[in-house]
Amino acid sequence: MGMVLGTFSMHTKQVTYRTDKVDDELEMTMVSHRPEGLEQLEAQTNFTKQELQVLYRGFKNECPSGVVNEETFKHIYAQFFPHGDASTYAHYLFNAFDTRNNGSIKFEDFVMGLSTLLRGTVRDKLEWTFHLYDINRDGFINREEMTEIVRAIYDMMGKYTYPALKGDVPKQHVDTFFEKMDKNKDGVVTLEEFVIACQEDENMMRSMQLFENVM
Repeated sequence: MGMVLGTFSMHTKQVTYRTDKVDDELEMTMVSHRPEGLEQLEAQTNFTKQELQVLYRGFKNECPSGVVNEETFKHIYAQFFPHGDASTYAHYLFNAFDTRNNGSIKFEDFVMGLSTLLRGTVRDKLEWTFHLYDINRDGFINREEMTEIVRAIYDMMGKYTYPALKGDVPKQHVDTFFEKMDKNKDGVVTLEEFVIACQEDENMMRSMQLFENVM
């Protein structure tokens, strides 16, 4: 995902820093949204100030206004999955990054989420993934929500990735995982049930990490 994850995460893993502080501060005054100070973001994330400078330059290049809306997010994300339909997954991913629920992602929103996904603990990553699956944000994942996300991932990966799918594979996938997660059989999965199930089942954990791979 060019701007919003692939390019930026690649920049954080490769270490090519441009550390001209004066230029960075000047650039921040020229966009319509000025992000929080790098020192504050450094304290709030698992990135160094140098890494934040690199991330900010990339974000500004793709989003000169300092914010990205959902349509732009979808357009950029779709370029990296030409054999599938990434629009639905990108919609849910956008909502997960849009923590302010205002229809846009600022640099702070982006970098906080990226910090969790790239540098967070296993628990942090699982909590973030849980909130992605919790589409209606009621604090639970129901079977329909999980099916929506899994189906969106299959659609995004496309027929070239899964050429031999037969039947309703996403639903079968969900049924298996949901049975393991819903310990008390009340029809919904809580955060604790989700975390415990993933930590106890290596296959389930690997499947949830597919989420990181499609970033």
